[in-house]
Amino acid sequence: MSVLENWDQWKDFLGDRLHHAQSEGLDQNTISQLAFEIGDYLAQEVEAKNPQEKVLADLWRVASEQEQHAIANMMVKLVQNEGTL
Repeated sequence: MSVLENWDQWKDFLGDRLHHAQSEGLDQNTISQLAFEIGDYLAQEVEAKNPQEKVLADLWRVASEQEQHAIANMMVKLVQNEGTL
């Protein structure tokens, strides 16, 4: 099963990646920009595997770039306490 197929596993995976980026010294602005770029890629190139991802992809498609940055920042906040680190 892919981490994309289960919302809780996806959040845990993102939390692990966030903790790793922070431990490597990436600042919040860099993390936010990476989250935006990843969100844009996922919305355009990856088929949603669960209902939550479908909602995020739909919101991403109708959002302005400023709103997309806000969505990316909210995802970062959502997973800050997720992960195994």
